Amino acid sequence: MTSHPGDSDDGSPAESLVCARCGARAKGPQPTWTFSVEQGEHRHYCEACSRENLRAIEGRLDSQWW
Repeated sequence: MTSHPGDSDDGSPAESLVCARCGARAKGPQPTWTFSVEQGEHRHYCEACSRENLRAIEGRLDSQWW
């Protein structure tokens, strides 16, 4: 499992996530959100935006992941 800045096991507050597309906010890890690194920048996408853009997301994957 990968840790993101702000994640900790000591009970401190987790990173607040913001959807890079619609601006939705969520506290802590969101297993239904999509994480992307685009041009070296970390981006999170909420479940709704991820579902709406599934074909575009799949289109960027190498064919070995299909």
